[in-house]
Amino acid sequence: MAARALVSTVIAFAVLAGGFAFSATPPVPKAADFSARVDNPWYPLIAGTTYVYRGVKDGHPSREVMTVTHKIKVIDDRLYLSGYLGERTTEWYSQDKQGNVWYFGENTAELAKNGQITSTSGTWRAGVKGAKPGIYMFATPKVGQAAQQEFYKGQAQDHFKVLSLHASVDVPYTSSTTAMLTEEWTPLEPGALDHKLYVRGIGTVLEQTVKGGSERAALVSLTKPK
Repeated sequence: MAARALVSTVIAFAVLAGGFAFSATPPVPKAADFSARVDNPWYPLIAGTTYVYRGVKDGHPSREVMTVTHKIKVIDDRLYLSGYLGERTTEWYSQDKQGNVWYFGENTAELAKNGQITSTSGTWRAGVKGAKPGIYMFATPKVGQAAQQEFYKGQAQDHFKVLSLHASVDVPYTSSTTAMLTEEWTPLEPGALDHKLYVRGIGTVLEQTVKGGSERAALVSLTKPK
């Protein structure tokens, strides 16, 4: 859902298989059809790329740093709020032969100021305790397409829908009149709704809560591998 603040992220990929119970989401391909290479133009995860986002979360100024590495099954996602590490997350993605990006799970820990873990709510991994993967990005998005991004009953049930392929967006790093606009929601937070904007060849450039909150994260810099 809404963006995290001051996050140091290492994107990783896991190849898992399993069923998926959501009518708008294609059946999960067999494990052999997945790859650690994620080059979907709407959500490219190219090793060596670093994204920096700035915004606000829970009333605090936020900064998120996402770095894509060559590591497999490893992601270090750190959230700092008012100078202390408030959240640590590990995520797994993979891409099928058709170019769809799938989301296979995350390990999440919320931390107190003294470093002690206060909650692991939202943690899930496909194939464990009934959790199932979902589509994070379609290979060829179309207006009206919708899917469940994740499923672990009572913990992780995000959905998204494509609203436009010709949206306007203006953030410090880039601007576009052909951005893709999506909305995200979860039945676990019925009063919340997020919008995300993606630019081809870049990925997510803006994420903001439009109902049930005031979180926002805009792309301010992107460093590509040499």
